[in-house]
Amino acid sequence: MAGFADIVGHEQIIEHFTNAISMGKVSHAYILNGQDKSGKNMLAEAFAMALQCEKGESTPCLTCHSCKQALNHNQPDIIYVKHEKPNTLSVDDIREQINHDIDVKPYSSPYKIYIVDEAEKMNIQAQNAILKTIEEPPKYAVILLLTTNADAFLPTIRSRCVTLNLKAVPDKVILKYLMEERGVPDYQAKVCVAFAQGNVGKAIALASSENFNELKAAAVQLMKRIKDIELYELGEAVKQISEYKLQINDYFDIMMIWYRDMLVYKATMDVNTLIFKDEVYDIKKQASKSSYNGIETILEALEKAKQRLNANVNFELVMELLLLTIKEN
Repeated sequence: MAGFADIVGHEQIIEHFTNAISMGKVSHAYILNGQDKSGKNMLAEAFAMALQCEKGESTPCLTCHSCKQALNHNQPDIIYVKHEKPNTLSVDDIREQINHDIDVKPYSSPYKIYIVDEAEKMNIQAQNAILKTIEEPPKYAVILLLTTNADAFLPTIRSRCVTLNLKAVPDKVILKYLMEERGVPDYQAKVCVAFAQGNVGKAIALASSENFNELKAAAVQLMKRIKDIELYELGEAVKQISEYKLQINDYFDIMMIWYRDMLVYKATMDVNTLIFKDEVYDIKKQASKSSYNGIETILEALEKAKQRLNANVNFELVMELLLLTIKEN
């Protein structure tokens, strides 16, 4: 947990929060809507910490008693709503942790703040229970609903909350952060950024994942030798890919980045724009032997393979078709 200054990107949301505090216009309920790992928790926690900070500024001081408690997740008036069942936030969870607790005045702070992560998991009964509280909250209450899908809420909940949508953080901002703050080497940082598509948390997770590096190496290895694989060896190649079945979308994304690099190199002859810079020899070689149409066909085949797997088409069949298409083009 950290203050606003430690958050990468999301300047508009931070500005919204700091303005609300300094102008005394804090709402009773907020929806923070954004992808998994996109920064919702950090934003909610920094906002909660600022609201409770004993210095009374619009940003948390990080040094007062309340901020220190918040940093250690034991500030008594910042409450994290938990749920026992993995896929459901039940009506009992909401009643016990919010409704039956909210009328008790704050213990030591100006506000009583409830952070509800994975709020899209509230079933209809739970949403109706929280709606009553949002309609007539005590003056000191602030409820923060963190969600990957704000459309899962009842329209009546959405209309009573301030909704803040987390936008993608620019690639260059994430790249700078990974290299300067996390010490990730530039080539690896670029691959992680290309993958994360504006999601800082995802970029950090990828940069520190052994598994991802292994996956990347396996996919690159396959693309380097696919031209030389005989038809009777395709089954063996499919078997190797199936070891990564659970992360197959990431595997496909690596392949996509590879063929996009080929396309970019073919069009510009500029090595600096490549993501797989250290594979430039193979990318040049393959680009010279492929046509624009061929590479486009491969990229389309990758999209199609993703859709087929989502529709539960047989894994081996999908992969064989894909590898054949790549070989032919």
